[in-house]
Amino acid sequence: MKNFDFAVLEKTYNSLIEVINIYNSDKSNLIVRDSMIQRFEYTYSLALKMLKRYFAISAFASENIEGMTFNDMVRTANKMGLLRSNLETWDVFRQKRNATSHTYNEEAALEVVSVIEDFADEISFLLHQLKESMS
Repeated sequence: MKNFDFAVLEKTYNSLIEVINIYNSDKSNLIVRDSMIQRFEYTYSLALKMLKRYFAISAFASENIEGMTFNDMVRTANKMGLLRSNLETWDVFRQKRNATSHTYNEEAALEVVSVIEDFADEISFLLHQLKESMS
């Protein structure tokens, strides 16, 4: 698969890991926590865009890609071996991503934070699978 550039996803993943490590060393730092939530938001969004790009390069018809629901995307990515986790887990990530607009609420922020490390593991797996498919 030529012309598939996953460098941006790799960069956002690395920035997410960086802030996770800082947060884990001082969980009282709310600025770092908020930064981690924001990095989760854009890494999540980019991961979904990256899957669509991968599907487009994988000879999917463009109208099929545009018409894919979130569930279709995750199921297809699973069938292709790109994701470590199933639809249920990705749905949790989606729910937490949607809850990020309510992170001014302490409880909501902590709920989002609770899935970020698992999400980072998922993105690490996705990146590995994308790199493998390129070689």
